[in-house]
Amino acid sequence: MQYTQLGRTGLKVSRIVLGTMNFGPFTTEEDSHALMDAALDAGVNFFDTANIYGGPDSRGRTEEILGSWFARGGGRREKVVLATKVYGSTTPTGQDPWPNTDRLSALSIRRNVEASLKRLGTDHIDLYQFHHIDRATPWDEIWQAVDVLVQQGKILYAGSSNFAGWHIAGANEAAARRGSLGLVSEQCLYNLVERRAEMEVLPAAQGYGLGVIPWSPLAGGLLGGAVRKEREGGAAGRRSADALANSGRREQIEAYEDLLAKAGLEPGEAALAWLLTRPGVTGPIVGPRVREQLDSAVRAVDLELDADVLAGLDDIFPGPGPSPEAFAW
Repeated sequence: MQYTQLGRTGLKVSRIVLGTMNFGPFTTEEDSHALMDAALDAGVNFFDTANIYGGPDSRGRTEEILGSWFARGGGRREKVVLATKVYGSTTPTGQDPWPNTDRLSALSIRRNVEASLKRLGTDHIDLYQFHHIDRATPWDEIWQAVDVLVQQGKILYAGSSNFAGWHIAGANEAAARRGSLGLVSEQCLYNLVERRAEMEVLPAAQGYGLGVIPWSPLAGGLLGGAVRKEREGGAAGRRSADALANSGRREQIEAYEDLLAKAGLEPGEAALAWLLTRPGVTGPIVGPRVREQLDSAVRAVDLELDADVLAGLDDIFPGPGPSPEAFAW
């Protein structure tokens, strides 16, 4: 496994991030524990979850599964850089959340961090991430709440998820005025199919020293050999099937798979390896349901894409270009 520092911090994390969103809804507790053990054995030390993961009627269940795994001991908690998120409510689907149980008011942050700590069975969270921008709460209030939690030792770092570039700038400028560390990471949608983050989010993250943690690195399975699996009689995931129903997208994915086949590369591993070449990227989040998917992701860390493959990927999936040139000149 390869490691890097998370943004401008001294925190050392693996270049593959274990996403746990499937734990509970699709992967049993026993199998989830086995996957986490395998991840540690492979050197993956960066685990990502959220307070709302677990399914529409069991939100919080995923954190409980991590907590039961930590409780097995063996240095599990000590070896893991633990990231979770706050913003959404854990209220079951169909019920209106009670006021101040969601979003980023100081009261909501306090209540949610205590609930996450209890479910996770730990005394601190290494990276506490804002799952979405809260347009109703001023940054001074948010940073005041975060500073208190840092002083109490309940969280170590704060990060963002799904922020625009100007949100990152505003958040860190407000933190700087308070003498606070501010955001140290941004978790954003970023893959070969969806490259709009390159226009402003990635430059903002680099400018303010945030590590970038891409989610959905395989575009919901579309970049994991979807056309090949379809031709071999396998069932494509719903998102992949819907995307391939578009003739233009199908042609693009066919060209992508042909390029990698000629180079002797597995599509899913190449898509992850491509992200690891992007400036500012700490590591993509992978959400395996089975051991084989985890092993494939780990192999991607040591995969080197040559110049011809990288150029071919850019031809098939052109990026938006830098801002403001992409839309102004």
